[in-house]
Amino acid sequence: MRLIYLALALLFASSCSTAYMALDSADDFEIQRYMGKWYEISRLPNKFEEGLEDITANYELTDDGKVLVINEGRLISDRSRVKQAKGRAWIPDPSEPSKLKVSFFWPFAGDYWVLKVDKDYTYALVGDPSGKFLWILARDPKIDPKIEAALKEYAFSLGFPVENMVSGQAD
Repeated sequence: MRLIYLALALLFASSCSTAYMALDSADDFEIQRYMGKWYEISRLPNKFEEGLEDITANYELTDDGKVLVINEGRLISDRSRVKQAKGRAWIPDPSEPSKLKVSFFWPFAGDYWVLKVDKDYTYALVGDPSGKFLWILARDPKIDPKIEAALKEYAFSLGFPVENMVSGQAD
């Protein structure tokens, strides 16, 4: 009987574990420079952005050192309506400031890692170590196609399925 309990415990533990990708996040990341409005250029499909376009994310540093996150997207089915989600982000380990946690529904939080950002903070590649989430963000609604291709190539080298990415902006 003990063997059955042990087998069930091992089965349960293995079913709850998540495989993570070995990712490096951006070096010399400055959270203050990341604040402001970003346009979603492209993303891996996810449930919470399904049916949306013209997606933006706005980040604002709060007095307590956390980040207010406001994501917005226009409904494709009714372009007169906008869907908004508000959340909080924080840096769990100050020695790795580009590895944030974000929560839209407390107490649940997910990884939000800035994988790459240019020196002027005009575009960024953001993902999570599970490989399920990936975004290309920019300060403008359009970016140079060569930059987008280079970011996708980099994300592919990390193991992300970039061939599945969809646009975050209306054409």
